[in-house]
Amino acid sequence: MDQSVAIQETLAEGEYCIIAVQGVLCEGDSRQSRLLGLVRYRLEHGGQEHALFLYTHRRMAITGDDVCLDQIVPVSRDFTLEEVSSDGELYILGSDVTVQLDTAELSLTFQLPFGSHTRMFLQEVARACPGLDPATRDPEFQWLSRYRCTEMEPLPRGGNSALGTWPGCARIGGGRYPSGEGRWGLEEARLQGWALLCVGGVVMELPGFLLAEAAAGADPWGSAGGAVRRRDEELEEAAEMSAAAGSRDRDSSGGSHLDNLRPNGKGLFVDQSSRGQDKPENLLTRQTKSKLEITDMVRSSTITVSDKAHILSMQKFGLRETLVKSYLMQKEEDYTYIQNFRFFVGTYNVNGQSPKECLQPWLSHGIQAPDVYCVGFQELDLSKEAFFFHDTPKEEEWFKAVSESLHPDAKYAKVKFIRLVGIMLLLYVKQEHAAHISEVEAETVGTGIMGRMGNKGGVAIRFKFHNTSICVVNSHLAAHTEEYERRNQDYKDICSRMQFCQVDPSLPPLTISKHDVILWLGDLNYRIEELDVEKVKKLIEEKDFQTLYAYDQLKTQVAAKAVFEGFTEGELTFQPTYKYDTGSDEWDTSEKCRAPAWCDRILWKGKNITQLSYQSHMALKTSDHKPVSSEFDIGVRVKNEELYRKTLEEIVRSLDKMENANIPSVSLSKLEFCFQNVKYMQLQVESFTIHNGQVPCQFEFINKPGEESYCRQWLNANPSKGFLLPDSAIEIELEIFVTKTMATKLNSGEDKIEDILVLHLDRGKDYFLSVSGNYVPSCFGSPIHTLCYMREPISDLPLETVRELTLMPLWTEDDGSQLENPMEIPKELWMMVDYLYRNAAQEEDLFQQPGRRLEFEHIRDCLDTGMIENLDTLCILHHSVAEALLLFLESLPEPVICYSAYHNCLECSGNYTASKQVISTLPTFHKNVFNYLLAFLRQLLENSEKNHLDENILASIFGSLLLRNPAGQQKLEMAEKKAQEFIHQFLCNSP
Repeated sequence: MDQSVAIQETLAEGEYCIIAVQGVLCEGDSRQSRLLGLVRYRLEHGGQEHALFLYTHRRMAITGDDVCLDQIVPVSRDFTLEEVSSDGELYILGSDVTVQLDTAELSLTFQLPFGSHTRMFLQEVARACPGLDPATRDPEFQWLSRYRCTEMEPLPRGGNSALGTWPGCARIGGGRYPSGEGRWGLEEARLQGWALLCVGGVVMELPGFLLAEAAAGADPWGSAGGAVRRRDEELEEAAEMSAAAGSRDRDSSGGSHLDNLRPNGKGLFVDQSSRGQDKPENLLTRQTKSKLEITDMVRSSTITVSDKAHILSMQKFGLRETLVKSYLMQKEEDYTYIQNFRFFVGTYNVNGQSPKECLQPWLSHGIQAPDVYCVGFQELDLSKEAFFFHDTPKEEEWFKAVSESLHPDAKYAKVKFIRLVGIMLLLYVKQEHAAHISEVEAETVGTGIMGRMGNKGGVAIRFKFHNTSICVVNSHLAAHTEEYERRNQDYKDICSRMQFCQVDPSLPPLTISKHDVILWLGDLNYRIEELDVEKVKKLIEEKDFQTLYAYDQLKTQVAAKAVFEGFTEGELTFQPTYKYDTGSDEWDTSEKCRAPAWCDRILWKGKNITQLSYQSHMALKTSDHKPVSSEFDIGVRVKNEELYRKTLEEIVRSLDKMENANIPSVSLSKLEFCFQNVKYMQLQVESFTIHNGQVPCQFEFINKPGEESYCRQWLNANPSKGFLLPDSAIEIELEIFVTKTMATKLNSGEDKIEDILVLHLDRGKDYFLSVSGNYVPSCFGSPIHTLCYMREPISDLPLETVRELTLMPLWTEDDGSQLENPMEIPKELWMMVDYLYRNAAQEEDLFQQPGRRLEFEHIRDCLDTGMIENLDTLCILHHSVAEALLLFLESLPEPVICYSAYHNCLECSGNYTASKQVISTLPTFHKNVFNYLLAFLRQLLENSEKNHLDENILASIFGSLLLRNPAGQQKLEMAEKKAQEFIHQFLCNSP
């Protein structure tokens, strides 16, 4: 998920967030999550300056409302950002990267997640750093003055600053900009024409960083000539050094940077190795460390030393390297053999409980020590704090419980863990295998309410083990027996939205399907249908699992090819794992008396996989679910180093013969694309094929002059870049998807479905693609006052009328100039609220469970066409209408409580009388909508025993929708909490 989009919404004109990364600010024993954004500002004279913006945030930052600016650190001459390590600490493969940020006035320590995205972030920061050339004028950062609300006291150097001590403004560090001479010890090299930066112990060349030939053990600083030698010489040296290396561990990633390529069958280069190993002796001297607390975290585990300097180095992925990798992949069977490794896969829905018993019966009893552990949890924390703010102490509790229960006959190292609210995935490997793990990436996808909340969704870790790519997915899909279609949609969303960055930034992200082995575990929530509770229990008592399995929803949906196509699941020889009375083996005795079901499942996809066991573990009674485990023998491709060297040499020699053969040329199956009747939040896709000629080529859609992106916001090309072998082809999909940030201007005619895409070939020509279409105006994205003046459905109005009303100023309502009397509130809002009031006032978990995507489209069309009666005849879920209401409020270009009243609302959030006074000053239509919505919410609270809603839940959900931070303005400290308090007082008090 690109969180730079959320930061961009908070920035002023001329400021652009290049890249963002989520990290942890470390202050002694304190750990606080921060979002770090690198922001660029273009100066009038043509130059540019940069600063790091540090944000507090809630959950995954999707919009500007999810972040709050905490501190700004200008990237000045005295700015440094480098990897650090403490005395006595060993690196763990896949562990977080610790970096130290220093200026003349402050010092901050962050932990950033292991992976290519962090590497790209650090590379961009490196590029942003000013040079030390005294002839270059010092950055002035006058554009940051808008963020400075008071004179800051200098922060002490050598320790972290206490963040959040100036409410309502951002602290700006690094107020002095000294020359920085003597800091790096590299000035002489700089003055000789080298632009160097030391990041994480790696010396890099700017703007084109030196390629660290790690596998070859090359010395990047041997001579100036060595820095610019021909690529074929570098590859030949890599081959020679590979031969010399033999079978020794050249690389903690299990190979040189010239192997591990995966074509997709169409000639498209879609995967590659993460990096070559930068040997410490060939880079700056690094300090060796040991992690003293590791014994407590990973029991019986001696952590392998892994030099992570290569994570921060910039590699040049030229066409020649790409060709080598591609041909190596084609010839993989010539230099690899299959070796079996034992994998343990486990899943456990813990129902928000803390660990109360040893996990060894699940993780290690009665099995041989696995080579790899993949352990997943769901419902780690069910509290509102975890749901809305993503924080939970139970993460550490369960991590420790797992680490203490791993098999006692082996030593394990944690490779990676990832969590999204209550969904957590842990990956461990035996110590001796750590050197063969590479390309570790982790991502999350939330599929909860409004398609973003993380109470439902999935997390995944992908990695390469020797020469085999593996993806492990842990998911928690939608609940309730009748919601199998929503579960199917959750699965599809996870598959389509889960994307992993590749090491080569010129290549498109990897999806789950682009792996040799996929292991999918979790609470999939598929139930037993068509049988009553007593019949289900009777079949379980008789252990007639085969008959019961015939009524299993997952079996039915897989057979219909609705989900998990191509996946395999072992035979279910254990009784259903849900639902039990907590602390016992008794079936649910609550009022709902839910029917038992196999909610917790493990499936797999790929070759050379043998399932050895598939079982539940009745001994654990902490939760209303039972944990499930499966053991696999998985055949992994392992390199024969001698055969690999010979294959590499043959490829390099053959490439020498075709080095400058021809200019690449392709043909496109289509150059013009017309999208008819584009609708709000409804995906449209057009595809075309790129056919390559006789010369390998790299392609990429590039920015047009003066533009920040290669396409308009509503358009996306998938993939947007890639590599084609000779005589191969790739299908490109052009996707149009209109969201709240684009809808208003499309309604008003300020934007149109028109764009020109430029497809660029490396060393070749550019191709121009024309995109056109028409947008169907919608109430979604329309201002409140505009809708009030639309007495007819928006679809019945002429486009010119829609445009005029959309562009009408907010305060026009009070000047009496309109010819037709407006409605008090938008009719579309009334239609949704009236439906929910009549049909769903007692619906459990209203506004917390997601609806169905197709049903949202039907609801949108009913609102836009005025077909109110269709809402009652469509047989749609109440949750779909509730989610549509939330999406409607989110899409308003001016929120219900106008931006102009935002700060006043926060200031008086604890004073009900003053708060009512602020509401009274709103434009009439906005005031009417606010009062109408709050009256409806108070009606829902009268049914709280049935719908399980309370004031806190509703304030949390509606606070950020009704009261939004103005775009381009910094978010006040505790703004989100104050917004909730503001709404909360109206819910607790009658008007």
